[in-house]
Amino acid sequence: MKHTYNVTGMTCNGCRVGVEDKLGRIPGVVKATVDLEKAEAEIEMKTHISTGAFQNALGEKYKIYEKNDLLLMPMETEEKSEMQQLFPLFLIIGYITVGAVLLNRAAFNSVGFMLDFMGLFYIVFSFFKMLDLKGFPDSFRMYDPLAKKVPVYAVVYPFIETVLGLMFLLRYEVDVALYATLIVLGITTIGVIKVLSSHKAIQCACLGTALKLPMTQATLIENGIMIIMAILMLTGF
Repeated sequence: MKHTYNVTGMTCNGCRVGVEDKLGRIPGVVKATVDLEKAEAEIEMKTHISTGAFQNALGEKYKIYEKNDLLLMPMETEEKSEMQQLFPLFLIIGYITVGAVLLNRAAFNSVGFMLDFMGLFYIVFSFFKMLDLKGFPDSFRMYDPLAKKVPVYAVVYPFIETVLGLMFLLRYEVDVALYATLIVLGITTIGVIKVLSSHKAIQCACLGTALKLPMTQATLIENGIMIIMAILMLTGF
């Protein structure tokens, strides 16, 4: 018999392999096939095995649900869990905003604030990506259109963010950095919109794999803030 389950907590191909291996070792399991992009596991078993047995094998890092069970989960529980997961993202953006304000406290002006905000944004977000340079590319390729077609782009992306961050903070070739921001984040935003439209449950790679963040409208908003700032500065507003 075969059953399909939803698995949450996977962020990269290494996670997929680990989940597949743990499920496949359970007595009575004939074969376990895990799809990272769909966040699903198809398990062939000799006799029925409870979801609890699968969960015990996976530990606390991953959560496994039968498809019907996942759909019947209370909406309030999902929303609360999602907000809890996104808290680190909101906290980091808050710190970046405060930092940009403090850097311009002597003679505050909107352009200086936006340049420092964008610079700090890139530096901080690239830092988290570099914590797992091996795992990040797999997660990023799941939704970024260019990374899917050109795999090496996902590998160098954290370094691109670092360079753009330094360009903004040092005020070096700012226009080039602004146009690059529109291109880089514009491409990623297209991928995020497609994922949100398809209602796929995947992890956001915006903070690398160190923090497991769900792909939500928050990802769209953070990219949108950067894109809007770039447009405002390029148009002279």
